[in-house]
Amino acid sequence: MITAIVMINAAVDRIPEVAQAIADLDNVSEVYSVAGDVDLVAMVRVRRHEDLHDTIAGRLNKVDGVQATQTLIAFQAYSQHDLESAFALGLEN
Repeated sequence: MITAIVMINAAVDRIPEVAQAIADLDNVSEVYSVAGDVDLVAMVRVRRHEDLHDTIAGRLNKVDGVQATQTLIAFQAYSQHDLESAFALGLEN
């Protein structure tokens, strides 16, 4: 699985609508409204690199109200939640 973190600048008066439209796209697992230099952060998860182009350039960037994006590609995921789940495998209460 390939994960991309997309930082999004959106029209300020349309942030909730833009966030929902992006959340409704295939391959978008989560959208967060954030404080800082960007308005929204979207997590995009795909199986092939070609799908990143289709999802981000082909659909996400074309959502009405999206003004600019910056995409980061994740090399590896580190998560306390994932570690806890892995250590709990095979254990029953």
